[in-house]
Amino acid sequence: MDAIQAEQMAKAWTEAWNTHDLDALMEHYAENVVFHSPFVKLLQVKGETTVCGKTALREYFRRGMEAYPHSRFQLHRTGVGVDSIVMNYISVNGMLANELHVLNEDGKAIEVRCHYSDSV
Repeated sequence: MDAIQAEQMAKAWTEAWNTHDLDALMEHYAENVVFHSPFVKLLQVKGETTVCGKTALREYFRRGMEAYPHSRFQLHRTGVGVDSIVMNYISVNGMLANELHVLNEDGKAIEVRCHYSDSV
């Protein structure tokens, strides 16, 4: 993935979050995705920090959209790595977020690791 493709992907991902378009958002993830975020423990019953699989991730994102209905992400930068991208953006409650997406051969995230400037 080159810088232009990564930027297009990040902009589409951000737009899907900001419009609460869950179907468009889920297009960015592989069926076997593993998603790590401190926010998971806030929105999941089990108190874990990892979500496994696209179906479970969809439910987690649905909960997030319901819990933070007025939040609007603001994309700042997108970095390109080897089979990965990093999105730097303003997240819920004004927190700075850095989100690493490891991509499969189809450009879908198979692993995501989220990092925030403040504790969640």
